[in-house]
Amino acid sequence: MKRIFKIFLVVAGLSLALCANGQNQGSMRINEYLVINTDDFQDDFGQQNSWIELFNSSYGTVDIGGCYLTDDPNNLKKYPIPGGDVLTAIKPRQHILFWADNQPYRGTFHISFDLINANEIILVKSDGVTIIDRIPVRKDLGPNVSFGRAEDGIGSINGDGEGWQIMERTTPSTNNLTIDKTLQSNRMKELDPWGWIMAVLAMTVVFVALIILYVIFKYIGKFNIRQGKKRVAAQSGKDLSEVQYGELPGEAYAAIALALHLYKVESETHDEESLVMTLQHTDRSYSPWSSKIYGLRQTPQLKRK
Repeated sequence: MKRIFKIFLVVAGLSLALCANGQNQGSMRINEYLVINTDDFQDDFGQQNSWIELFNSSYGTVDIGGCYLTDDPNNLKKYPIPGGDVLTAIKPRQHILFWADNQPYRGTFHISFDLINANEIILVKSDGVTIIDRIPVRKDLGPNVSFGRAEDGIGSINGDGEGWQIMERTTPSTNNLTIDKTLQSNRMKELDPWGWIMAVLAMTVVFVALIILYVIFKYIGKFNIRQGKKRVAAQSGKDLSEVQYGELPGEAYAAIALALHLYKVESETHDEESLVMTLQHTDRSYSPWSSKIYGLRQTPQLKRK
């Protein structure tokens, strides 16, 4: 019974893996192709041939080993992509390039037909029946002019060409749509060539920040004074309006002024202080403040029985 259960688990696991792989293969897209290659990308043999770019539109790795590429709807298994090649595992949102040179003996990525004589490109799942993506081959493309999706993986998969366009430049194994990160800086340079707008904006930000800080500190001070008055009023039993918190009465200022006057001007009425510190010698051999015996450990004594 246990053996049958283990076999069942193995079969179920393999079935789930195959289903997941089939679903992942469905996220592959024909992304771009070039028919006439005279001065474009070269293959690993240094030759220039037609090429087809596939794109993994999912966020998981897809192994396209076992899938098929063909230009004949009546022969969906025309070129089987070899399995077992680590390079056929396409990482998320990445591209892979196939050379349509009709020389499959050159390796995994050299297929058994060319695009000059092809009317259509078809990508087929590993079951050899399900068509993943298809696109007609345009015959009006000039040399080194490719046809691809405006954005990687975006557009139709039924061959009507929706979302496809003639590319301004070929982009094999890279993104079809590239965003120029310097575009905004260039736009700002054109809008403000002398930097006046930027200077005024920076000064405005600084002054607004200073005003905000002034208001914040002003009201924080008022709040603290009010809280202090409340505490004093609660302790003294007075009304809040009668509490003079943080302010000295006039008598206190008068007393302080008089004391300073007597000390500075009428020094004869004030005790004379020499402001001299005298250190006297003592007969004590040591002071507890400087004694080191308090920082020493006593040697443990071993008591023998």
